[in-house]
Formats: sequence, C-alpha cells, structure tokens
Amino acid sequence: MASWRWIVSLVALAFTGCAAHANLPSYGAVPDFKLVDQNTNGFSAESTLNGRVWVANFMFTNCPGPCPRMSSQMHEVQTALAGQDVRLVSMTVDPDRDTPEKLAKYAAFYNATPGVWYFLTGPRETLNHLGQDVFKLNAVDGSFDHSTRFVLVDRKSQIRGFYLTSEPDAIKRVIADAKALLKEPS
Repeated sequence: MASWRWIVSLVALAFTGCAAHANLPSYGAVPDFKLVDQNTNGFSAESTLNGRVWVANFMFTNCPGPCPRMSSQMHEVQTALAGQDVRLVSMTVDPDRDTPEKLAKYAAFYNATPGVWYFLTGPRETLNHLGQDVFKLNAVDGSFDHSTRFVLVDRKSQIRGFYLTSEPDAIKRVIADAKALLKEPS
C-alpha cells in the first residue's frame, strides 16, 4: 500500500514538473484598447499584445520627477529580454502635450526598439480608464500624478504583477517574472 502511494506521488510530481508555471497571482484581465503610438500608427492591444507577455507603465515626457528613471529602467527590461516575445508599453498621462512626434523623440532618446517598446497617447478618457479602472494605478486627469509601478501582463492579457520601481530589486523581479511567464503554456 505504501509503495502505491509513493508511485502516485512520484507521478504527480513528474506532471507538476512538466507544467511550467510562474506561480504569480492574477489581478484581472486587460481588455482590448486602442490608442496611437509614437509613429502615429493606430495601436490595438488585441493585435499587438495578444499572445505576448508585456510590461506597462504610465509616464509623461515633461516629467521632472521619476519618469526619466522609470524610462531608463524600462530600457533595462528591454535589453534583458531582447529577442524574446515580450513587448513594453509606456502610456502618457499628458495626452495634451505628448503628441506622437514628441513621444517618438522620447522613444529615440531611450533607444526604444521599434516594434518592441511602444509609447502611447490618445483620448484622455481612454487613458484614464486604463490608468484607473484596468491597471488600478492612477488617474489621467491633468494632474500629472501617476504611479511609479510597472505592470506585468501575461499572454492571456491577465495582470500578473505590480513592481514599485523605487524598490532596489524591482527590475530584476520584473525580468525574472517575465521570463517565467514566457515558459507558461499559451
């Protein structure tokens, strides 16, 4: 009888080992959204991000505070995950001033890889809905107050992690968790 339990336990362990799972909680789904990228192209989350792991944040190009640090950190994520099926999405909290042209200059300054790291603008209402209701980070209401967190999203558009960029190990954790999500079955 004891050997039978041992065999069942061994088989269960083997199947557990075969299924790669990041053991990250799910904080809710990100619905499709449409904005405009730094190249004036229409951006659809469904067509660009669906089936991919991605990292999102909110920022603005005139930010005198944490945005330059956050953009440098996002570049670090881009470099560490280069060649993997990961996308980066930086959304403005200042859609009145952050035109696609301005975002393109900002993207160039941070060496954003085209087709990998997108800088997005669009209607304040859409950005506000994403900031408040979807990512639960901040309003996009003209105050320029915004979260300094990165958000990790899996291939099924589920939010799987929040990372406070001022924490010393935050970027290492984003990178490690993104790599773990890449191993999850689609």
